[in-house]
Amino acid sequence: MRIETQKYNDILVVQLQGEFTAEAVRSFDDAASGAFASRVSGIVLDMSKVVQLDSKALEQLVALNEQCRDRMRQLKLAGLDETCTKILEVTRLLPQFDTYGELTEAVKSFA
Repeated sequence: MRIETQKYNDILVVQLQGEFTAEAVRSFDDAASGAFASRVSGIVLDMSKVVQLDSKALEQLVALNEQCRDRMRQLKLAGLDETCTKILEVTRLLPQFDTYGELTEAVKSFA
């Protein structure tokens, strides 16, 4: 999986591309740690180019969401495709996340 980060004021956008699986967890953790180190008030995960989620990825999303809440920050997911949305629905995790159809909507929601 390819991970790129971009900062908009005090919001960090993490763009994920490819398969979000156990092999990508370490890289994802590094990006999340960087977000907390940079003291952002919110994180948006751009999931528009994620083609697969496995159980380890779901664990990481839940863990990051909890870390954000513990640190008084917000996590938002943007651009989930139909497959990823269905995975989150079936696992009953979807209601735990703030989701947006487009990246720009998610970033603007912090205003």
